[in-house]
Amino acid sequence: MATVVLGTVVGADDVVQDATLRVWRSIEGVDPMRGFRSWYLRAVANTARNHRRGRGRRAALNLRAEHEPKAQAPGPEDRAVTASERDCVLSALNALGERDRLVVALRYFEQLTEAEMASVLDCAPGTVKSRLSRALKRLRAELPSVGGVGV
Repeated sequence: MATVVLGTVVGADDVVQDATLRVWRSIEGVDPMRGFRSWYLRAVANTARNHRRGRGRRAALNLRAEHEPKAQAPGPEDRAVTASERDCVLSALNALGERDRLVVALRYFEQLTEAEMASVLDCAPGTVKSRLSRALKRLRAELPSVGGVGV
């Protein structure tokens, strides 16, 4: 089935393996009236469709990337400024309280959504928004200004 949905043998084994892992993780979801076989085949078909769509998106991105001008690698000066800025931001972050550091780290280092952060912090999404807003305001106050503009 994976080969048919993908349109090629290439990657079919990976699709079946991914589908098998998904099925194994959610085995308690099998409907006894419909049986395992139909459930498993649906998982394989859905996984194959997802892989095929992903392959199409990657091909389009590769095409676009080939036509864009190549960016030059940053020079030593750029890396030095970046390291300096990073140290400045980390120092300012370490000057914040624990709750502020936590909410900033969850959002910008772990890249969690507000809903995920609310789950981790065991609070309402609105509370997450206000905590993050106040933490960022305090962080900006801690950062030094460079030429009148905050880093």
